Amino acid sequence: MKSSSDTVVRSPDSDRVLVIMAKAPRPGEVKTRLASSLSPAAVAAFYCCLLDDTLALARSLGDVEVAIMCPDSDVDELAQLAGDKASVVAQKGEGLAAGLASVFAHFAEGHQRRTIAFNSDSPHLPRSVLENAFETLAAHDVVVGPTHDGGYYLVGAKAFHPTLFARDGMGTSSALERLLSRARALELSVGFAAPFYDIDVADDLTRLAEELRLAPARAPRTAAWLKEWELVAAQLRTGRGEL
Repeated sequence: MKSSSDTVVRSPDSDRVLVIMAKAPRPGEVKTRLASSLSPAAVAAFYCCLLDDTLALARSLGDVEVAIMCPDSDVDELAQLAGDKASVVAQKGEGLAAGLASVFAHFAEGHQRRTIAFNSDSPHLPRSVLENAFETLAAHDVVVGPTHDGGYYLVGAKAFHPTLFARDGMGTSSALERLLSRARALELSVGFAAPFYDIDVADDLTRLAEELRLAPARAPRTAAWLKEWELVAAQLRTGRGEL
């Protein structure tokens, strides 16, 4: 079983690394803000679809090494899910800040490779956004993809900056502001990817379902899951089913 960084999925001579920040899809442990709309089992199933389609998106880029960074306890389960699509690396420490620091310590430190970390719930992200983010990173120390709620769905760098990520503000509406403040303190140049949205609450599900209804090939597993979700939701409204 591929359960560590010993096996690396890499394009020949690639100086670009795309790392998906992920967790094992266990009920009650992923996308917890969706719990008011979906059962824990349904959230976990949805997350599996998001992750699978996000992996496919990452693999669709040419000349890019693809990896997953996750908590140590999740490595084996994610390695089974990823198969040969990505290497799976255990982060050092707990929480998202530690995970992001681990990405750049592992992949960028001493290599000067353009390394980008992004969300595991991003299959709807146009591939051109990722390509443009790598191009932006070529001319800047850091690239950031802002979300509409004050956070960020993507961050990249060419070197490891130990103090760039901190626990304060992670997962809040001030996360982007705090990241940019630390980048300024380190005198790092920052470029920006296109603003986008991630999947946190029921309104995000509805928005994503509308997008994928028009273009299901962008994220086929997620599109199929959302189509079924919309059908069940309609049945619930008429009192003929349960989620």
